[in-house]
Amino acid sequence: MARRAAAVAAETQRRIEDVLAEWLESVVNELPVESLSDAEVLALTEIHVSDEQQRALSQLLGENRDHELTSEGRRKLDELMRIYEHGLLRKAQALRVAVQRGLREPLQS
Repeated sequence: MARRAAAVAAETQRRIEDVLAEWLESVVNELPVESLSDAEVLALTEIHVSDEQQRALSQLLGENRDHELTSEGRRKLDELMRIYEHGLLRKAQALRVAVQRGLREPLQS
């Protein structure tokens, strides 16, 4: 974990202490999906990034593809990707819990 925190700190040009503090805060403030009410679980299955975040993410990804991304742009892209990936993980967890509780049908492939 220390190596990953050091890598994130270097990539985002932040102190390792700040990265670790952010990680710890997110763990403390976020309840496990399994402990949420049925309504909260169902709401979590419907989350998505905001239109503003989607536009910013698309723009930054385009700049990255075109090799025009600044260090500040890299930091913003990393942060938006972290938010996006975390949201996808929480949504997947909520879908699993919703199916286990019989709140939703299993997804068909």
